[in-house]
Amino acid sequence: MPLVVYVLGLSIFAQGTSEFMLSGLLPQIAGDLGVSIPDAGLLVSAFAVGMVVGAPLLAVLTLRWPRRTALLAFLVVFAADQVAGALAPGYGALFATRVVGALAYAGFWAVAAATAVELVPSDSRARALAVVVGGLAVANVVGVPAGALLGQHAGWRAAFWAVAVLCVLATIGLLFTLRSATGRTEQPRAIAGELRALGRPRIWVAYGTTALTQGALFCTFSYLAALLTRAGGLAEGWVPAVLTLFGVGAVIGLTVGGRFADSRPTATLTAGLAAMVAVCVTLAFTAHQAVVTVVVTAALGLVGFAVNPALNARVFSLAAEAPTLAGAVSTAAFNVGNTVGPWLGGVAIGAGWGYPSVAVVSAVLGAGALATAAVSVTLDRRAGAGRTSRTVAGSVPERRPETAAR
Repeated sequence: MPLVVYVLGLSIFAQGTSEFMLSGLLPQIAGDLGVSIPDAGLLVSAFAVGMVVGAPLLAVLTLRWPRRTALLAFLVVFAADQVAGALAPGYGALFATRVVGALAYAGFWAVAAATAVELVPSDSRARALAVVVGGLAVANVVGVPAGALLGQHAGWRAAFWAVAVLCVLATIGLLFTLRSATGRTEQPRAIAGELRALGRPRIWVAYGTTALTQGALFCTFSYLAALLTRAGGLAEGWVPAVLTLFGVGAVIGLTVGGRFADSRPTATLTAGLAAMVAVCVTLAFTAHQAVVTVVVTAALGLVGFAVNPALNARVFSLAAEAPTLAGAVSTAAFNVGNTVGPWLGGVAIGAGWGYPSVAVVSAVLGAGALATAAVSVTLDRRAGAGRTSRTVAGSVPERRPETAAR
C-alpha cells in the first residue's frame, strides 16, 4: 500500500476528530458562548449539511484542478478554519466556521477517495479505501475522547487548536508523499464525462444503500450515551469507555471488511448488513441489560464499519471513469444517512417509545439497505446477461459474399 494512502488516512483522522469531537464539548461551548445545549447541538447539524452540499459542489468546481493542489488547498483551508473556530468571539462566528470547515472536509474526502483508488491496483481498492476511512474510525477511538479530555482541562478552544496542529502535520506529509504520486493522479478529467457516468440507475441504487446503511448505524450511535445510562442503567463514567469499545470494533470491522470487499464485495456487503440488522434487533431487546448492551455496542461498531469498504468500492466500480464526482456524491450519501438517521431516532424518542426504539429504527433502516443491496445484485445480473448476449451475438461476424467483398 503506497505511503500516501496512509497519510490520507491521517488527514481524515485530523478532520474527522473535528467532525465528531463536539459531542463531548457541547456543554463547555454552550456555557462559554451563552447558548442552550440544543443550540450548540446545531453546530453538529451545520457540519453534516455542509458535507452533503459541499461534496458534489466542490468536486465539480475543482474537477480540473490537479489532485495534489486540491488536496493541499482543502487541508490548508480546514486548518485555517480550525484556528478561526478557536478564536471565534461568539456563536454566529463559530457556526460559520463549522459550515466552511465542512465544505473543505467534503471536498477533501471526495478527492482523497479518488486518489487512493487510482494509486492501487483494481483488486486493492477496497483495502485502500478502508485505510482512508480508517482515519475516521481512529478519530472515534482516539481523537474524540482526547478532544473531550482536552476540553475539560484546557477549554473547548484548545481542542480546535489541537486539530489545527494535526492538519498542519498532515499537510506536510502530503507535500512529500504526493510528490511521487503526482504523475499517476493528474490525468485530465472532463465534467461532462463524469456527469454521464452518474446517469446510470445502478449507481443511485448503490447510493441509496449507502445512505440507509449509514442512517441505520448513526441512528443508534447518536443516542448511545442516553441508551446506556437511561435504559441500561450504566454509570455515566463508563460511557467514554464503551464508546471507545465501539471505536475499536469499528477499526476491526474496517480491517476485516477491507480484506474481503475486494474479492467478495457482494457477500461482504450482504453479510455485513444482515449482521447489522441482527445486532440492532438484539440491542432493542437487551437495552435494559447493561453488560449485554456493552458487548452489543462493540459488535455494532464492528458490523457497521465492516460494510464501509464494500459500499465505497462498489461506487467506484460502477463509475470507474468518474472517480471524483462519484466519490463526492458517495460522501454526500453517507452524510445524508448521518443526518436523517439521528433525526428519525429523535422522532421515535419524542413519540414516547423510549431509547431502545432507536435500535428498532436502525433495524428497519438496515433492512431497507439490505433490500436495495438485493436490487443491486439483480441489476448486476441483468447487466451481465446483457453483456453476454451482445458478446455472443457479435462473436461470429457475418461473412459477406465474395462478390460483395470485391
